[in-house]
Amino acid sequence: MGLLSRIFRRKAALTPDLADEIRRSFEEAASDEEHFPSSIDPRILHVRAVIEGVAPLQAGGRVLDAGCGKGRFAVHVKRAYPQALVVALDLATAMLRPAPPELGRVAGSMLELPFPEECFDAAYATESLEHAVDIEAAVGELCRVLKPGGRLVIIDKNARQWGRLETPPWEKWFREEELLRLLRRHCRRSSCRPISYWEDAAPDGLFLCWTAVK
Repeated sequence: MGLLSRIFRRKAALTPDLADEIRRSFEEAASDEEHFPSSIDPRILHVRAVIEGVAPLQAGGRVLDAGCGKGRFAVHVKRAYPQALVVALDLATAMLRPAPPELGRVAGSMLELPFPEECFDAAYATESLEHAVDIEAAVGELCRVLKPGGRLVIIDKNARQWGRLETPPWEKWFREEELLRLLRRHCRRSSCRPISYWEDAAPDGLFLCWTAVK
């Protein structure tokens, strides 16, 4: 058994029952504004990392927010690139309802993105890959829909910090090298760095930011 298979074997079985459980949990969570807010301060470094990471995004360009929640990141990407098409995808239709109409709102799974190959100039996933269960398939899908030269940003939690937060049973956090190995299957360039929330605060190890170019 290869290293990647061993890494992801623990939580790679997405049964129909588990898929339904995850979907229901986010449909219900859409009413929880405290833990699933519909807005985010644009000064937060996660927002800035996404906006900078998907650049350059010209007029007519397309960017995918995979696992967008209520579209809080997508709103700021659209403001930064008003001529671009920003597509906000989420598993839960209730999450999509608060997203503003200038976004392209699509209900769907990260494991089967409802888009053709090579149709996006950029894509990002912020604290959403951790819920995909089949991580290898989700990364493959994100890269499949990117054009050659397309840019990808993933911001998620560091497995070395596991236990700091309460998590649902299906959630997975990542070590830097785990996602880099997957990204290198599809992308010619990839990197990872720790990231904090605020510019004046050093990273505390909880979040990592992966970037890649297909």
